[in-house]
Amino acid sequence: MTAMCGRFTFQIPAEMLFEVFGITEPPSFPIEPRYNIAPTQLIPVVRQYADYQCRLDALRWGLIPAWTKETPVGPPLINARSETIAEKPSFRQAIKYRRCLIPSSGFYEWKREGEKKTPMYIKLKNSSPMVFTGIWESWKGTDGKTTDSCSILTTVANDLMAPIHDRMPVILRPGDWEQWLDRDQRDPEKLEPLYQPFSDEGLEMYAVSPMVNSVKNASPNLIIPI
Repeated sequence: MTAMCGRFTFQIPAEMLFEVFGITEPPSFPIEPRYNIAPTQLIPVVRQYADYQCRLDALRWGLIPAWTKETPVGPPLINARSETIAEKPSFRQAIKYRRCLIPSSGFYEWKREGEKKTPMYIKLKNSSPMVFTGIWESWKGTDGKTTDSCSILTTVANDLMAPIHDRMPVILRPGDWEQWLDRDQRDPEKLEPLYQPFSDEGLEMYAVSPMVNSVKNASPNLIIPI
């Protein structure tokens, strides 16, 4: 199947974001609701710094490996398979040293029925922030400009997702955020227990408007059930 989790949403109030992630320093960019986030766009990402404080940064969605010599062409690396992440040259340094949390409110996936593709919206039943596991890299282009970019890890689909896709994003529970961000944890094998698919019972999924198919559409109407 094709790569998954190619669109998601973000409607988390700034106050909630600062509180749940322990962020004390406001970001340099506005925190606004977004209903159709797409690859290569800038997205809010939580990173832990050398002082062990968490900060909110804006990173390009679609990881650019640090060793890339020229501006990347082709599909951006928006997803990384958790099962092989420690082996892939594009990801194996990031999984050791550059992990991040990617907060969201839910994501879209498309259900195929013959020639028809129906967009589905997947969110937590309790409407809490849905936090993806992420990795990031810094890449310096030939113009000397540095770009920080990221990917979302994926795992096998749970029973809810399996009928429409064989993969789903790795969604972390709040109790696992600290372990994922821990700068002192550099053994990828010890992170593998976090890659289990999220429980069916904690998620809800429903059909939404085909307007989400176009990245030009970004209104709150996109997440209304149809």
